[in-house]
Amino acid sequence: MLVDAECSQRQENRVKRNIRIAGFPMQAALEDLDFSPGRGLDRRFILELGQCTWITSRQNILIFGSTGSGKSFLATAYGVAAARQGFSVRYHRTSRLLHALTIARQDGSLTHLMRSLAKTNLLVLDDWMRDPISVQNAQDILEVLDDRFGHSATLIASQVPVADWHVRIPDPTLADAILDRLVHNAQRVHLEGESQRKIRAQRSMSHT
Repeated sequence: MLVDAECSQRQENRVKRNIRIAGFPMQAALEDLDFSPGRGLDRRFILELGQCTWITSRQNILIFGSTGSGKSFLATAYGVAAARQGFSVRYHRTSRLLHALTIARQDGSLTHLMRSLAKTNLLVLDDWMRDPISVQNAQDILEVLDDRFGHSATLIASQVPVADWHVRIPDPTLADAILDRLVHNAQRVHLEGESQRKIRAQRSMSHT
């Protein structure tokens, strides 16, 4: 019993460490997800993705929805599920990761950062293509994805549909390469309905 308790404690410590290192912006779990009919979610499909077999298969997930639809919550919930199953996870808002890559190039730590990203089982990129990017940004994104393609999984959360990604990437050749590494082996989730922030605010007001 003591051995079992020690093993369980070590496992729980690993999970907590995985979640802490991931840098999630909030607490989120799939069991707390709102499956109201207006959101257009297939419960079985969503929970099946929570088993994280797509990470083992080195596939990607693309989550789409308008502002406030719950993309970050769902992306985080999948990240937490992955961390609990022993996968290494890193969460980044895309603009902040691109800034970090720019700084790393300037201070000589780019190789270290790239190696760290390449070794991560699941990379979560939130607010994908929300902000304008430069050619250098696009080159950095492609290098990150090149290191990961066929070796690990990437989760993209975006309010911008795939059809508009190409025109937001300033070099067509880089755009083709980036889409090729993300889209063709990806599962897609589309969130519909009213802003979850608006709904939570209305509920909060109704209770006051």
